[in-house]
Amino acid sequence: MQEYKKRISLIHHNLGIPECYESEYGLKLQKEEVESVEIGNDIYGRVQRLVPVAASAWSRMKDHAQKEGVILNIVSAFRGVEKQNEIIQKKIGLGQTLSEILKVCAAPGYSEHHTGRAVDLTSTECDPLSEVFEDTEAFSWLLKNANLHSFNLSYPKGNKPGISYEPWHWAYKDT
Repeated sequence: MQEYKKRISLIHHNLGIPECYESEYGLKLQKEEVESVEIGNDIYGRVQRLVPVAASAWSRMKDHAQKEGVILNIVSAFRGVEKQNEIIQKKIGLGQTLSEILKVCAAPGYSEHHTGRAVDLTSTECDPLSEVFEDTEAFSWLLKNANLHSFNLSYPKGNKPGISYEPWHWAYKDT
């Protein structure tokens, strides 16, 4: 774990993320998972992965929703530290400030996607990664049923870390 912390510290230094990031945002360092299984393709045709326990729960939840006429589509699932770093670098390259980026994107090492237990979801009723997702039948279904499959909305309105509201981001939590 010490090597992982050093790796994250170096990435943060290179991005200009302050050393106080963890305490300032109240996010915990997330272990980058290495063992995962395929869960199918996302809406872009890319193969997505989750850790086995989350993959099983995802499969059950997706089947449950489908039986009730609700289609849940994956936008993304497991995302490693390097991919998170690339996302932030790309946003910086597009002219966004680091403070703007960190309101909508966890710093490398702190994303739940690293754990292989988080999914970003969408439906055919809206564009991906849009707050409009909260107005969809899929979101309503998730609010009523996701907890039955051990998935929880990670960043509701007014969340403690101050991350922008993400109705599409759900994470598997061991019960």
